[in-house]
Amino acid sequence: MIDAARRSQGLRKERTLASPRFADGVFRNASGATPGLRRGSTGGVLRDFLRGGSRRFPSSPLPSVSPLAGWSRRVDAPLRATWLGHSTVLLELGGARVLTDPVWSNRASPVGFAGPRRFQPVPVALDALPALDAILVSHDHYDHLDRDAICALARRGTPICTSLGVGAHLEAWGIEPSRIVELDWWESFSPPTSGIRITAAPSQHFSGRGLADRNRTLWSSFVIESDGARAFFSGDTGLTREYSDIAARFGRFDLVMLEVGAFHPAWGHIHLGPDQALDALGLLESKRLLPIHWGTFNLAIHDWDEPAERLVALAPERDVELVMPRLGEVVVPTRVERVEPWWRTIDAREPCRDLDALDRDSTDEASLPEVTLD
Repeated sequence: MIDAARRSQGLRKERTLASPRFADGVFRNASGATPGLRRGSTGGVLRDFLRGGSRRFPSSPLPSVSPLAGWSRRVDAPLRATWLGHSTVLLELGGARVLTDPVWSNRASPVGFAGPRRFQPVPVALDALPALDAILVSHDHYDHLDRDAICALARRGTPICTSLGVGAHLEAWGIEPSRIVELDWWESFSPPTSGIRITAAPSQHFSGRGLADRNRTLWSSFVIESDGARAFFSGDTGLTREYSDIAARFGRFDLVMLEVGAFHPAWGHIHLGPDQALDALGLLESKRLLPIHWGTFNLAIHDWDEPAERLVALAPERDVELVMPRLGEVVVPTRVERVEPWWRTIDAREPCRDLDALDRDSTDEASLPEVTLD
């Protein structure tokens, strides 16, 4: 594995060195701190992980629908959204389509034989996606930057908009540099003829695809705007006061996508979880939330459905409008009147059936490329 820092040359290196977020050879959060587990928490986290129960996995595949029929219908609203699992969302706004953090691989891992495995396939094959105007990659962790998926999508010629430094990975994988748009926080990009603007914004996280390149690339959230709609995509983040700055710059969002899964007390400053996601929504001065980063991979210690149940319990007292569609369900967020708790149809009290059998029963293997080493 070759780390991103050694690939960064020329203009990319100059922009990295000039970034206010880069110091002493690494990117840092706005607070100036280099993130990681809370001091003294490593042992406790490891014990919790090893003692974790069967409810970290669903007992059967989650309900899902094919989005193809929905996508074929004319968009009759300023904003339409399709959650495809984890942090992958297809947004349709202003006549443009934007895909966030596309991950199709069976595992969020540097290898195809180990690491967190997907609960079930993505509800649509990669090659069945409609034409896209932009692809967003928030940071370079394996559950957000899927080498096989991004290389396949790059062959379409769609611009890939990502955080500063991440393009070094993409170029090393053979993606044409002219297709890569790297942004530092508060920088913007408008895909040709799309009518939308994409702005990288702060998040509080970390980066790296191996020990050698930890925090050598930036992590970002994104604001996506058209004439009629404005959406916010968090990527991965802890709770940060910069969310108030985002609200001050952009105003209220028609849809906010915030990560709610993979939380733990020791990770409170690098992952939100459901409680802090609602705090972040308040800082963004917005009401409509589509939860992401849950229900797809076992990346944490909590029950697989705990983020959803916690949000449903808290939302009424916080005056939050939840948008929680089934996988692949095409929705107009402003028309969602109530949450249908579809995840409760799964008997998660029983241990998950053999995951290898789940792989064998899944759809076309071409839609599940294995992650390979850099």
